[in-house]
Amino acid sequence: MLCKEIMRVIEATYPKDAALDFDNVGLLVGRSEKEVNRIYLALDATDSVIESAEKAGADMLITHHPLIFTPLKKVTDEDFVSRRVLKLISNDIAYYAMHTNYDVLGMAELSEKILGIRNTRVLDVTMSGNGVEEGIGRVGDLEKTMTLEECSVYVKHRLKLGSLRVFGDMDRKVSRLAISPGSGKSVVGLAIAKGADVLVTGDIGHHDGLDAVEQGLSVIDAGHYGTEYIFIDDMRRFLEEKLPGLEVMAAPIIHPFQVV
Repeated sequence: MLCKEIMRVIEATYPKDAALDFDNVGLLVGRSEKEVNRIYLALDATDSVIESAEKAGADMLITHHPLIFTPLKKVTDEDFVSRRVLKLISNDIAYYAMHTNYDVLGMAELSEKILGIRNTRVLDVTMSGNGVEEGIGRVGDLEKTMTLEECSVYVKHRLKLGSLRVFGDMDRKVSRLAISPGSGKSVVGLAIAKGADVLVTGDIGHHDGLDAVEQGLSVIDAGHYGTEYIFIDDMRRFLEEKLPGLEVMAAPIIHPFQVV
């Protein structure tokens, strides 16, 4: 199957125009006419991921986060990003990124299901049509009221994490949860406005967490990777269902840091 045919299948469900304005999605490196038999999936196009895709004999690499996010002024071996571009080109691997278009049309609903929240609303609406709103994250009700400590253990279990960081009184009762996978400090105000007691997200800094708590919102920082690695298995299922003739491989789930 040609790369452009695979792109058409992906974009029928996750169109590029659903991505946010700042984003860079779609085919970023390689040939749309490339014949693809094997796809490799990962969250990021790191050196190790590209090397693994090469060793696996992949014809196409698909990641969530775009390797090329800001314009490249040159493509040489003197810069770590352009070195990766050169590696992809030299191995004739087509490289495709699906970032905020997937966040809006896939990740939000998937995280809602994993955390088991009900009566949900879109947290940050980015598009709407025919009475349907889509966007980043969800906010909804937990199955039962919990303490923040109980909720933290619940989130840790549901996301299969070894650790997480929590801002707030661990004895506080929470019943309404917002989830914004990835980096979520920008949605603190939205979570408060939509009645959330606790926000699950990643990349929360010291002052972000303190300020949220001062405004009545507890925060569970489950990590950027910890809230988004779910992309890998979800896209594997999607591609295997939609394109059964292709072999789909995936990077192992390896968190990018250790807690010691």
